[in-house]
Amino acid sequence: MRLALPSARPYVTYAILGVTVAVYLLQLLTQQSFGVDLLAAYGACMKPAILQGQLWRFLTPILLHASVPHIAFNMYALWVFGMDLERLFGRWRYLALYVVAGFAGNVLSFLFLPNSTAAASLGASTSIFGLVAAEGVFLFQNRSMLGRNYGRAIANVLIVVAGNLAFGLRPGSGIDNWGHVGGLLGGLIFTWLGGPLLEVRNLGYSLQLADKRESRQVIAAAAIVLLVFGALALWGMTSSLTP
Repeated sequence: MRLALPSARPYVTYAILGVTVAVYLLQLLTQQSFGVDLLAAYGACMKPAILQGQLWRFLTPILLHASVPHIAFNMYALWVFGMDLERLFGRWRYLALYVVAGFAGNVLSFLFLPNSTAAASLGASTSIFGLVAAEGVFLFQNRSMLGRNYGRAIANVLIVVAGNLAFGLRPGSGIDNWGHVGGLLGGLIFTWLGGPLLEVRNLGYSLQLADKRESRQVIAAAAIVLLVFGALALWGMTSSLTP
């Protein structure tokens, strides 16, 4: 018997996509009006600004983009990976995944960025890589339910990860691979500890696809990612400020 995914509409994915596009339009508006992208200037991940206490820059970069191709690629990836993940994870767990992966990616980006106002990182790809990692972990942890489809599905995830990281290694690519790696790690840890663990329950008159993971485990998973990468951020800030 084949069991379908939950059919709830992925409103969080729609909302993230809409807000991100709206923010990019504001970026273009400030460029046209003031000759400078004010949102990127005050929101991108920049090491000197973070060292001055602008901690919101660990999160705001996930809403900012540098060009039309940049936002188009990220929003396409959000659409591809986010639609089913939101149905599987549920809205609030999916939103938590998106945020903690973005935070983790920007922390790692911060650690490896040069201490210069000319070096900045922005884009939703930190969160997107967290979604990719989440899909890989979900497939692995629920492989017994996927049967022969598991091998092909996990191979696709690995190809996406390897291909994108390799693309970012090209000289002059301008891609922040450390941010991508951080997003991957954040998404991996969160999903390994708090992602859906599916089981089929027999209700007598029908079969139901249910998640064995408890809410407290999801909260703990988010807290662990925030604590681990928060500690890394604190270490990076104190070590950079030490003469």
